[in-house]
Amino acid sequence: MREVPLSEVKDDLSRYLRLAEKEGIVITRHGQAAGVLIGFASEDEWFDYRLENDPRFLRRVAAARASLRAGRGVLLEEVEEEPPANQPTPPHRGHGGSVKTPKGRGVAARGARGR
Repeated sequence: MREVPLSEVKDDLSRYLRLAEKEGIVITRHGQAAGVLIGFASEDEWFDYRLENDPRFLRRVAAARASLRAGRGVLLEEVEEEPPANQPTPPHRGHGGSVKTPKGRGVAARGARGR
């Protein structure tokens, strides 16, 4: 981070905004840090900054972490491997009219052939 006196920032704010896109600028007043100038090179960076500093989002993240520590939740690997027990497996097209259930048992699919 670069330190710059407030008097310089006031004289050339647009220049320091451009510099802040690449590195944070600590603004000093009478030699003491008074604030930070943060620039955003893109709309995505601005969105990320807002999200990372949104108290509602931070509360949700904290609650989710607490839930995981308490043993509630599902690992990402488990989500990708099989659907939750309360949701049926989508039909597999082109497999002779049968559908695999979450337990692995085949059942006849209803449709033109199953009536």
